Amino acid sequence: MYLPPQFAAKDPAIALELLRAHPFASLISTDDEGLPFVTHLPLHLLEEDGGLTLLGHCAKPNPHGRYLAARPQAVVTFLGPHAYMTPRVYPDLTRVPTWNYLAVHATVQARVLDGFDTKDRLLKHLIHDHDPAYADQWRGLEEDFQHKLMQGITAFELRVTNLQCKVKLNQHRPESHAAMLAAYQAGNADEQALAGWMRRLGMAA
Repeated sequence: MYLPPQFAAKDPAIALELLRAHPFASLISTDDEGLPFVTHLPLHLLEEDGGLTLLGHCAKPNPHGRYLAARPQAVVTFLGPHAYMTPRVYPDLTRVPTWNYLAVHATVQARVLDGFDTKDRLLKHLIHDHDPAYADQWRGLEEDFQHKLMQGITAFELRVTNLQCKVKLNQHRPESHAAMLAAYQAGNADEQALAGWMRRLGMAA
């Protein structure tokens, strides 16, 4: 992604926080014609042996599993809070509107996962992330039914080989910060989240 130095997150922990807080990702690779192919899906972040791995799955009829097996390199994007910002926050008139946002892009190496136990481990991670109360119900399903469900998905792990984190909050326009913070604090949930990030990054002074 286009990443001007002033918008590059200095703290690697910010990227990991965004991955966990906004796990619904876009998985992007190429189809058999060389065109981008995108699947939108939740992913679980796993930190093991000093590396990062994203776990996910798609429906068996989705050709993305086949594309990943043939061409394992892919990109995964995560979008955090984002919102419009009016040029009225600037002290002069010769400015233009912008859109502020937080985003993470991960270059990954994919591996398709086989076997009931491996898929079960992956699904339990996702259940724990999003619906832990469902865990007992999942474990209580008949084994044959569980195996049938597993046959209907393609599971994969995505080993992260490069991670970029963009925090675009007009850091290079300090003359706008006070008015921008006030506008975001009075706005919707995304705007209030951006105000929180401004305060966290020391832009609230």
